[in-house]
Parts: sequence; structure tokens; C-alpha cells
Amino acid sequence: MNHSTVPPRFVPTLTEVVQALPQPTAARPAGAAVPPGQLEAQILQRVMQRVDLVLERRLRETVGQLILEHTQTLAPRLREEIEQVVRESVSQALAPETAPDPRA
Repeated sequence: MNHSTVPPRFVPTLTEVVQALPQPTAARPAGAAVPPGQLEAQILQRVMQRVDLVLERRLRETVGQLILEHTQTLAPRLREEIEQVVRESVSQALAPETAPDPRA
């Protein structure tokens, strides 16, 4: 091991002013000043989060309502189509049973 009495190159000395890193918003004291650009960015981020939540909820409600309306509109038509298919299927299945026997 090399024990040197010379401090590492990037360690501040007592005569140097050390600038603290900016603290996250939550850790900043209530009365501390926030740089204008950072304040605008924080406000924009909070507003966009709120818009996103409201937009997601409203889209979900609107899409759900549209699906319900379309389903209610389609239900009678689907019922008619299904009824027609069942009638044709039953007729085709019964046809061989009701046809005259060619051996007779």
C-alpha cells in the first residue's frame, strides 16, 4: 500500500467554495427559491400528469360507452343472422332424413 500525504487532486480544500448539487423538489425547504426555468418545468410536469390521468379516464369512459351503444345496435341484427344460420343448418341436417328413399 502506498500511504501518501498529498490529498487526491479533486478533493476541495478549506479555501474553496463548494457548490451543493440542486436538491429534488420534495427535499427543498418551503421558502427556498426555485430557478424560473425549473419552476416552469415542474409546473408543466404536474399539469401534464393531471391531464394524462383525466384523459385516460375520459377515454376509457367514452370507449366503453361507444362499445355498449354499438353492441346494443348490433344485438338485434346478430340475433337475426344467428337465427337464419340455425334455420339453414337445421334444414340441411334434416334434408337427408326427409328425402324419399331411393331404394324404395
